Amino acid sequence: MTTTLNRRLGDGILRHAAVRPDHIALTVQGRDLGYAEVADTARRWAALLVEAVGGRPRRVGVFAYRSRVSYLGVAAALFAGAAFVPLNRKFPQSRTRTMMERAELDAVLVDAASLPQLPELLRDLPKRPLVLLPDTLRSDAPDLGDARVLDAADLAAMSPLDGFPEVSPGDPAYLLFTSGSTGTPKGVPVTHGNVRAFLESNQDRYALTPGDRPTQTFEQTFDLSVFDLFMAWENGARVCAMDPLELIAPFKYLERNGITVWFSVPSVAAVLRKRGVLTPGTMPTLRWSLFCGEALPRAAAEAWQAAAPGSVVENLYGPTELTIACTVHRWDPVSSPAACVHENVPIGRPYPGLHPLVVDEDLRPVAAGGTGELCMAGPQTTPGYWRAPDLSAERYFAHEGRTYYRTGDLVRLQNGEFVHLGRNDQQVKVSGHRIELGEIEAVLHRAGAVEAVCLLRPGSRLAAVVSGVTDPGALNDACAAALPAYMVPSAIHIVDAMPVNANGKVDRPALARRLDQESAGG
Repeated sequence: MTTTLNRRLGDGILRHAAVRPDHIALTVQGRDLGYAEVADTARRWAALLVEAVGGRPRRVGVFAYRSRVSYLGVAAALFAGAAFVPLNRKFPQSRTRTMMERAELDAVLVDAASLPQLPELLRDLPKRPLVLLPDTLRSDAPDLGDARVLDAADLAAMSPLDGFPEVSPGDPAYLLFTSGSTGTPKGVPVTHGNVRAFLESNQDRYALTPGDRPTQTFEQTFDLSVFDLFMAWENGARVCAMDPLELIAPFKYLERNGITVWFSVPSVAAVLRKRGVLTPGTMPTLRWSLFCGEALPRAAAEAWQAAAPGSVVENLYGPTELTIACTVHRWDPVSSPAACVHENVPIGRPYPGLHPLVVDEDLRPVAAGGTGELCMAGPQTTPGYWRAPDLSAERYFAHEGRTYYRTGDLVRLQNGEFVHLGRNDQQVKVSGHRIELGEIEAVLHRAGAVEAVCLLRPGSRLAAVVSGVTDPGALNDACAAALPAYMVPSAIHIVDAMPVNANGKVDRPALARRLDQESAGG
């Protein structure tokens, strides 16, 4: 039976702070924070946000990384009635600055480790946000020009916020920026109603309790992190934020912290399997093992199931525009292997209340069992791209009274479940991150390439082929300066001219074959 959650994302923190104040809500950087402490701190920060902005802020940036500020800042923004906008100091500063500018932030919370980047990010920003420094004194901060700054002392002096600003189901809960084909990140506003529908479906499925301990393996600029935080906080559980280094050998961490819910990209399982460390019975505390963000290889699912014999293994699928995940397949050691296609686990059945539609290139429904692009409508479908009506019109369309989002993923319905057959555009996933190859190509063009094509190679490696340049080093430097590390090509090949097909377009398959031949010859 579905339990209706409060409308405001984050209200679960307040509810559990009242009934189990000392129960741990968050473990981060070796520190345990109880529900009462999380609620009290976030309410103080929210009170200062509301007072300093002069009312309800609309969008609050959280420029912090796997810290107390990064997680409690999210709660504070929500309590203040704002949408939170996660920012990542490990991204190139030019990318972060673009996100800040496009989001038109009213305020930004910054942790001490991210603070050194802030002066450059604020420089010449058209709208200067209020700056909150929860763990830094103003005297220890760098020169932030004419920005209004409130520091740790100001925040500590505030009384916790009462009388929270009202939010409606259609208000954005968070704004995420994903890779864009024009070279500019595109914003996806996700509403409170979108997230509530997702959480209700998942709680019906997973039934988390205060005794559960989910992992937080994802960076907060990755929307899968929302599952960990709010599935935990809405249900009184304890979310455990792992350091990325702990993913290399997570077994001691899982045992030490009594982890019951694992959630990561499949590549983590694939790497552990390749290293030969997923030995039977090594993860006895897990009761759920969830994977999302890219294809889950059959061999990785089998090895993980053996290593976590007491857990149920599931493969989730979904783009940001459909709120974290929209289909799921439950791994069955007996029947699932035969259902795999291209050695990948099926993406499964849609969540309750969602309406799938498989269409051809003209958006016409395909025959039952036919291959086509997966589109989805329902309460998890986000309202469109942030201030980009033309882009929204390309990806969202109406059909029989419903608004569908076009995923760009090719699927086929097989025995009542969807299997994933690839992409119908030039969007790929690397380590769970969705990437528009055109964004990388745009950077290469700006750096001087006359022609530029980026390809996904075996082993989830990115390779670029360019013409009109003689120095690939300059292109490497340009990519490193403008793109996150996971988007930087591992190799750049220079050609005199690109092969073209009968339509005069660059023949990407021919380029891929050429690279294959070069690899074989080398």
